[in-house]
Amino acid sequence: MQGSQVRFLPLAAKTVVSHTLTYFVMGVLASHFLHYEEILNNPNSGMHPMNSVWVLLGPMLQVFRGVLFAAVFYPFREILFGRRNGWLLMSWLLIGLGILGTFAAPGGSLEGYIYTTTPALVQMRSYLEVVPQAILLSALLFYWVGHAGKRWLNWTLGVVYMVAVTLPLLALVAPKR
Repeated sequence: MQGSQVRFLPLAAKTVVSHTLTYFVMGVLASHFLHYEEILNNPNSGMHPMNSVWVLLGPMLQVFRGVLFAAVFYPFREILFGRRNGWLLMSWLLIGLGILGTFAAPGGSLEGYIYTTTPALVQMRSYLEVVPQAILLSALLFYWVGHAGKRWLNWTLGVVYMVAVTLPLLALVAPKR
């Protein structure tokens, strides 16, 4: 599909779904392999614990970031979606501006290395989650936008999105042990 043919609302919907799915998958993997439960449940972590309503609402709330990403991608749609390797450029934009070059000082950013007391290796650990997510988001979104007519893809990703958003919410209604 030519990048200029991409309309905002379909791009926003696909970006929300693609972002939420990659956020959910990478979050589950990172939670298991990087032992997030131990980190988040530490009262000094500065984070909500794993059983917090905010954490459980996390996948559902990604709709806002997905729309934000779509709004950023949209003016560059011809470059990102109209070229063969547009997904690589999209990945680099997310990694370069969103992870490494952010204006704030979160761990793993250039500012984080300068202004936080967190050891560099601990900060780099986050790359194992966020860099693959940026790449997967870019690849999935690029493919989906380029194959807009594949109804099976729309349905499959839509159903998986609903599962990813609903599954954490079940923890809110599940009986406490």
